[in-house]
Amino acid sequence: MATDHSDASELKRSELARCTGCNLETIRYYESVGLMPDPPRSPAGHRRYGQAHVERLNFIMRARELGFTMEEIRGLLSLVDRGSHTCADVEKMGRHHLDVVRSKIRDLQGIETILSETISRCTGASTPACPLLDVLTNNHTAS
Repeated sequence: MATDHSDASELKRSELARCTGCNLETIRYYESVGLMPDPPRSPAGHRRYGQAHVERLNFIMRARELGFTMEEIRGLLSLVDRGSHTCADVEKMGRHHLDVVRSKIRDLQGIETILSETISRCTGASTPACPLLDVLTNNHTAS
């Protein structure tokens, strides 16, 4: 995932967006926060993106799909960019992220249980009394 521009092709930002499926504004954002390197420019000043940009953007997008935060992605890219990373370095970051994901899953399962139990007590009647609204209003859990 080289950040040099030696392999720059004639891809415009709109073409980079189209070939990666990434929104134009998202590409601009990734450039502004330093996740994407500034591309070289044509003599007329137009940005030109190459295969290294495509690969890096795909990496960033996939990491986002897997729930990595921007800072975690920055850390992963830093390891790759330095070229001195080991699998152990990457594994440590991956294991930490996996722990965070598992914690979120536990939280979501708790939310699912409360919602499921509460909604199962709803009668669907045409009355203002509603167990779900009671839980939301009174800050107590379904039991």
